[in-house]
Amino acid sequence: MNRSAYRSVVADAHRLVVKVGSSLVTNEGRGLDHQRLALWSAQIAALMAMGKEVVLVSSGAIAEGIKRLGWKRRPAALNELQAAAAVGQMGLMEAYERSFRVHGLQTAQILLTHADHADRERYLNARSTLRTLLDLKVVPIINENDTLTTEEIKVGDNDTLGALVTNLIEADALIILTDQRGLYSADPRGNPDVEFIHEAVAGTPELEAMAGGAGSSVGTGGMLTKILAAKRAARSGAHTVIVSGREDDVLARLGAGEALGTQLRALNEPLAARRQWLADHLQVRGRLLLDDGAVRALREQGKSLLPIGVVEVVGDFHRGEVVACIDGHGRDIARGLVNYGASDARRIARQPSGQIETLLGYMDEAELIHRDNLVLL
Repeated sequence: MNRSAYRSVVADAHRLVVKVGSSLVTNEGRGLDHQRLALWSAQIAALMAMGKEVVLVSSGAIAEGIKRLGWKRRPAALNELQAAAAVGQMGLMEAYERSFRVHGLQTAQILLTHADHADRERYLNARSTLRTLLDLKVVPIINENDTLTTEEIKVGDNDTLGALVTNLIEADALIILTDQRGLYSADPRGNPDVEFIHEAVAGTPELEAMAGGAGSSVGTGGMLTKILAAKRAARSGAHTVIVSGREDDVLARLGAGEALGTQLRALNEPLAARRQWLADHLQVRGRLLLDDGAVRALREQGKSLLPIGVVEVVGDFHRGEVVACIDGHGRDIARGLVNYGASDARRIARQPSGQIETLLGYMDEAELIHRDNLVLL
């Protein structure tokens, strides 16, 4: 599709999440590029002048910390990376604060981990804080809390973080700024026959097949993480634009309706906040292997998950924690809040609900996961 054939979704969006990758805010990983940060601040100010609300998800803290500490290369040890992040976050926020102040805008630093999304109370607190900041015309600047994060709670890349924030605040669109023009049908390096994808539907398997691995020596995300981020953002009805941050005035031009980069449209109706929270869990406490009948009951009939449909219980979890439901091919089909802990779930698996009290000596619920606490993926 010719890019002139459609209008940018950003033009009609009121609330935006803008994700800026490492290669667009650092000097090839050697500290922050203050000129580029000033450009991003100016463009976000332009979007806000159009009446839009903007949340910025920015990389760069670790690279700035490495420079400030005088290290010659990026360390491999987690504790040294955490130390670099702690030092670099000061510089990152200082630079953004100075840049936005030129435009009469205040900023706020928000550090998130997956645990903030996984815990219902913390999820709601983060959501409330961000919405209040937007109401106050403050620019929230978000990064993963690399100072405290470990592999067990790490979101993993800022593309995913951008999608999580998009769902958290129910944004209309996610803009992923990268060092590539957008999405191609195959790796464009050394391949003159590839086709540029101007527009597609987010979440289609074909898009994931097209995406390659990481292409930058600075960041952690490749094109696949961007495709998956768009799929995640689409769960809350948000569109995604993957576009080069090297384009002049790219954000302002998108806001004015110009078609740039790859636009991945969301066809999904926005999920209710509770189900959205469930869908956004990157980590689950356990897995329930379902038989074909249970899969059909969930997918086609919108029913609750009963113990009789569970073939196997994997993992150690407590009542009320989030577990994944998988089919016979190992594919995640749903996530939900489980009504029984792992040991009890194993005892009642493959049994009718009428036998729960006999087997356990009590019955909290007839369902292993109630449909109101379950979301299909």
